[in-house]
Amino acid sequence: MKKSDNFVLKLIRDPYLMRIYQHLFKLMVSLLLLTNLSACFTGVESTKKITDKDVRRAMQELERGKKTMALSEYADSVPAWHDGKTFWVVDDQARLVFSPSLDYEIDSLVFCGKQLVYKGIATHRQVDNTEVVDLLFSDGIYTFVYPTGKTLVDISQRSFAVPFLVDGDMVKHYANQIVGKTVYVKTSTWQTVTGDKIVGRKFIPVVITAIGPGNGIYPLRAEFKTTDGVEAMLWMTVGTSSISGRDFDSLFSLTDVRLQYPEITAENWARIVDGKVVEGMTKQECRLSMGSPKSVNQRPDQTGLKEYWYYDGGRYLFFFDGLLKEFR
Repeated sequence: MKKSDNFVLKLIRDPYLMRIYQHLFKLMVSLLLLTNLSACFTGVESTKKITDKDVRRAMQELERGKKTMALSEYADSVPAWHDGKTFWVVDDQARLVFSPSLDYEIDSLVFCGKQLVYKGIATHRQVDNTEVVDLLFSDGIYTFVYPTGKTLVDISQRSFAVPFLVDGDMVKHYANQIVGKTVYVKTSTWQTVTGDKIVGRKFIPVVITAIGPGNGIYPLRAEFKTTDGVEAMLWMTVGTSSISGRDFDSLFSLTDVRLQYPEITAENWARIVDGKVVEGMTKQECRLSMGSPKSVNQRPDQTGLKEYWYYDGGRYLFFFDGLLKEFR
């Protein structure tokens, strides 16, 4: 007979020993349960406390990831470029990106507002024997060489942009989609068609009258007209630009934004359109009117939650328990 069989027989014959064994078994089960529970609670307790800053960051990430795709994106690469393809020069600094030449004086070139024609590629070998691509452009008189410093494989794998040049086909691509459409402008920071800053209104209907080449920072300009005849424009980015808040979906809406906020009174909505606030407005109403603050400071005390929103230029909003109490 095995030792294990003898042990079982002793347990059966000795009630006292059986009770001890039962207690030991229960204790082991309890310890196992406590271990599992503590492991679960450790995961929860070690979770980082979520602050308002974390919430705002998460909302920003959500907004960046949530693309309404109101416009179909323009996709192109150098191998698809054809001879004769046109590019708008949007800044005279473009002359500095081309290789020097004995044919012209770089400082005397005036490019801005003109079009250059793509004339194909040339290649040359670097000191490490890597063959890199040069892009050739012409103004009808001179040929300008833009050294990419990249191989043909490199510039074939993604869209490639030459500094201070805007693809004429891209301008047409977006113009064909939205010129003539009625949209709702989301910002009140407008510019005149000559480039002067003006204070506009937000969330009102406007008609897109033209899409043209932009400047050295923003590749496009969206010109529009209000129902009362005011003409203005906004600089606009496209595609995967690193400049946030300037793409079409950030600047315009295809639907009436007012319909998303039926709880806001007509009086407060009129203030929002004009970028104004008044005591008693909610944080949501103030954000719609003035935009997101540069920083937020919360100060809870025994009387309630005090919250300060700070903007550029010394402007601030003071909320008490969620309602605007003071502003500058």
